[in-house]
Amino acid sequence: MLAAFISRVLRRVAQKSARRVLVASRNSSNDATFEIKKCDLYLLEEGPPVTTVLTRAEGLKYYRMMLTVRRMELKADQLYKQKFIRGFCHLCDGQEACCVGLEAGINPSDHVITSYRAHGVCYTRGLSVRSILAELTGRRGGCAKGKGGSMHMYTKNFYGGNGIVGAQGPLGAGIALACKYKGNDEICLTLYGDGAANQGQIAEAFNMAALWKLPCVFICENNLYGMGTSTERAAASPDYYKRGNFIPGLKVDGMDVLCVREATKFAANYCRSGKGPILMELQTYRYHGHSMSDPGVSYRTREEIQEVRSKRDPIIILQDRMVNSKLATVEELKEIGAEVRKEIDDAAQFATTDPEPHLEELGHHIYSSDSSFEVRGANPWIKFKSVS
Repeated sequence: MLAAFISRVLRRVAQKSARRVLVASRNSSNDATFEIKKCDLYLLEEGPPVTTVLTRAEGLKYYRMMLTVRRMELKADQLYKQKFIRGFCHLCDGQEACCVGLEAGINPSDHVITSYRAHGVCYTRGLSVRSILAELTGRRGGCAKGKGGSMHMYTKNFYGGNGIVGAQGPLGAGIALACKYKGNDEICLTLYGDGAANQGQIAEAFNMAALWKLPCVFICENNLYGMGTSTERAAASPDYYKRGNFIPGLKVDGMDVLCVREATKFAANYCRSGKGPILMELQTYRYHGHSMSDPGVSYRTREEIQEVRSKRDPIIILQDRMVNSKLATVEELKEIGAEVRKEIDDAAQFATTDPEPHLEELGHHIYSSDSSFEVRGANPWIKFKSVS
């Protein structure tokens, strides 16, 4: 009798769920057309479109991804304050439209390299929340086996996470050179911040990429502050999309995932056509300070942060578009929110209970493919074995 009762209850729950999904589908649209902000152009006669079509499936996907990045970063903040995460930790909440929009505009086979503010790009490139949080806590289940931490995460066609300011510029040009050499019609997105835009190695990378017509999209994520210094105080020319001088550029609304997506498609097509590199400036904003050691309110006001949250938040912008155009209901988005919250909580539980790597693994994976050899430790009598 108990089994029969449980069976009836489960059947009713399934029927209710199915009815809810069916009603949502009947009341929703399959796609909608939206106007997006026109990009400012440099050395370009035409730019990305000013209207775009968003399908229901795309909208739900982008919403889930941006919400996941937001909640993941907030969980990282919590774990840092609980001292599960140590060392450097740079969060990207507020900038979710950048990483999600960029990934939506390229192919999985394309390549991406970024700065130390990398968690969002790690997720959109395919790493799971569990592997990212476990890497932040230094556990064996992390994407770099617990040895990389916040700034050094990698996966297929994603090259980090780079701790040195601007170092990814020349590396990204090198990846683009490999793409051109192989002739595989692939491109490389090379991301850096407004602070790194003043680095000499960025200018050198521009020069090489332009000389050799490399399929490289240089992307300046301008969140208005390089550490605690505003762009007005740090840059003689804050028009970062013109900094390439001889490289075409465009300024993009980095708080609108659709605007970022369309601009990325445009830039990717430009590079694939053999015209050489192009520069994108994404105007965005970070809610946290530069890193977890920076409260973020000594060089800007709380009112400024709150104004961006209330008027330009990338998740709310997409949410309002979807609800107002009947691409999704408020209830559907709430269900996604609950699912994301559970995913983040489960990942955090794993990241705080998974074992740390053994000390003898410290020298592993120095090379991707090589025979084992000894690695000297901090002094001559400590030896580790490197295993690829």
